[in-house]
This record gives sequence, structure tokens and C-alpha cells, in this order.
Amino acid sequence: MRATARVLVYSDDAGTREQVRLAAGRRPAADLPPVEFLECATLPAVLTALDAGGIDACVLDGEAVPAGGMGVCRQIKDEIFRCPPVLLLMGRPQDAWLATWSRADAAVTLPVDPVAFPDALAALLRSRLSSSAA
Repeated sequence: MRATARVLVYSDDAGTREQVRLAAGRRPAADLPPVEFLECATLPAVLTALDAGGIDACVLDGEAVPAGGMGVCRQIKDEIFRCPPVLLLMGRPQDAWLATWSRADAAVTLPVDPVAFPDALAALLRSRLSSSAA
């Protein structure tokens, strides 16, 4: 098992980034390594971090401004080779169709749910870490 899993968290709102960190905790599931968060508040920071590599999953805020997480998700799925799985934070459950359009791997609603969020993040990390180990 790897020493840590790196999770990129994109939101222009520091409070949302904090909700993500608190909901995931040190590790989102007992069978996963501890999580190291890389927080980004702008689209250029997200692209720079993904270009550098080593990211195991992305959590993108669909309500972020000026670049919303749904558009960012679609862009990175097109532009980043072997793009990490993306967990999209949506403002409303009715926006699930937009999460599908953006090609997100999973979606949960805001505010961050302390049960649903770590479960969704853990599933994405398991798939990424098992595929990179093979």
C-alpha cells in the first residue's frame, strides 16, 4: 500500500475546502492510506498541479467562481492524460445531469455530507490505487 493518497481539492471558498478536509478526515476508509490534500483556489493552480502529476483523485466544487467545477472537470478530462477520478460537489441534486455532462466519476451535494462524501471519495481512491498498483 502507498504511504499516502494525494487528493486535489478545488474551490474558491476556503470554507468548502475545509468541509472536504474535515469530512474525509485523515483517511476516508480504514483500507486506504492516509490522505494528503492539495488545495487549489484557481483554475491555473489546478492545471499546474495536475500537470505535475501524483494526484490520485480530484474534488471539484461545482459552485466555484469564476471557473465552476463542472466546466473544470470536463476540461481536465479532455486535456489531462490519465486524468485522476473526479468527485464533483453539486449545489443541488437536480444538477446530476450536469455532473454526467462534465464526465465526473462521482457527485455529492453541498454542503459536504460527512457520511456520503468519504464513501464516495474512498470508492474513487480504491479504483485509482488498485489500477495504478496493477
